[in-house]
Amino acid sequence: MKETGWNPAPSSSVLLAIFACLLWSTAFVGVKIGLRYADPFSFAGIRFMLAGLMLVPFWWRKRAGLALLADNFRSILLVSFFQTFLVYGLFYLGMTMVPGSLAAILIGASPLTAALVAHYLMHNEAITPAKLVSLGIGMAGVVLISINSKPWVSPAGLKEFLGIVLLFLCTVSSGLGNVLVAREKSAINPVELNSLQIFLGGFFLLAVSVVQYGMPELHLPLVYYLALLWLAILSAVAFTLWFILLQRPGISVSSLNLWKFIIPVCGALLSWLLLPEEEPHLLSVLGMLCTAVAIVLYSLADKKATVT
Repeated sequence: MKETGWNPAPSSSVLLAIFACLLWSTAFVGVKIGLRYADPFSFAGIRFMLAGLMLVPFWWRKRAGLALLADNFRSILLVSFFQTFLVYGLFYLGMTMVPGSLAAILIGASPLTAALVAHYLMHNEAITPAKLVSLGIGMAGVVLISINSKPWVSPAGLKEFLGIVLLFLCTVSSGLGNVLVAREKSAINPVELNSLQIFLGGFFLLAVSVVQYGMPELHLPLVYYLALLWLAILSAVAFTLWFILLQRPGISVSSLNLWKFIIPVCGALLSWLLLPEEEPHLLSVLGMLCTAVAIVLYSLADKKATVT
């Protein structure tokens, strides 16, 4: 029997979804602070290795970790490449070129990019007129941000535009990773998979840093380690919360994704408030609003298509 309306998520689920998105929105400030003291691949690698270790208590049973890795090595390796190594390699590299606020807006649009990638690669979701409108609004936000960088004016503007391209490619890679997770048939629990794949992806990111820059510097200011610890914790906690919510009966992905509009809005606002070198501009604010509205409209359209 088909549903006749949208049954909203229970209040506790809504609060947890909002909390997870608020956590994710703080990442951009933390990354910008950490990048003042470390190269992007070293910083990213250590962060995700720590986050992977933090998730171990949530899935560790009597099964040996090495046996688990061996039994599911192909799935872990593929997901790790797309979801951590490639995504965050592009993300951290792009973050060295753009302000944290713009990165928050661009990465905040990733649910829209993921929806397009899933549509063309999995062929299981129609792009309705309402969804098309929302995608157009989201793309308008990206265009506004790109124009605001003025790449034709100066080398600094061109560098920022290149960073925007890298962050956009990051969202595409994330969408490919989502499709890969959906297609891979593995006996491994998703929390186990995430723990192992982010640790492995972090290890490879750190390896790239060691080859390129040598061993990471350890005598760094306290603020660097605080940013690193916070980012590792939020990676572990936010994912775990999201996974718990997805397992709750009656909770749909679209109803949860609705709250992801918080990420570009709060991420940009926190960057403007906490990073002294950043300030809002008209086009960046309009880009933020376009992204947030597009996510809400797409989630509503997705839910409507599901219940009719």
